[in-house]
Amino acid sequence: MSPALALGIAAALLVLATGIGVVLRRRDGRRRDGGALRFDPADAVTSELGSRATLVQFSTEMCARCPQVRRLLGSYADDHDGLAHVEVDLTHRPDLSARYKVLQTPTTFVVDGAGAVRARFHGAPTRHALTEALTAV
Repeated sequence: MSPALALGIAAALLVLATGIGVVLRRRDGRRRDGGALRFDPADAVTSELGSRATLVQFSTEMCARCPQVRRLLGSYADDHDGLAHVEVDLTHRPDLSARYKVLQTPTTFVVDGAGAVRARFHGAPTRHALTEALTAV
């Protein structure tokens, strides 16, 4: 293989990887529809949902961003009546990642009082995005 061809392939791979990284970064923390998922409170350590809504955070022990999201969701739930924050550790329950289609941590669900997933966030959600998702509940 000639050096020019190898350099061209390396440059093309670099451009492709950069493009994928930009797309993934732009999608991080954005609200998505919850679909037809229903959250079972028995899957969490505390099996009580909030009277208005519950913020369900899926995390793992090795997740670097999960403590930041835990603090954000905990303080957000403390500031709003009828809102609860529940954390589910997928390290000890990997079966839940398949059931709830969680591909990365942190992932946050906004669950209504009946257990229906109304919105989901991949990555760290913003307070503004949480407020928008909760107005729909």
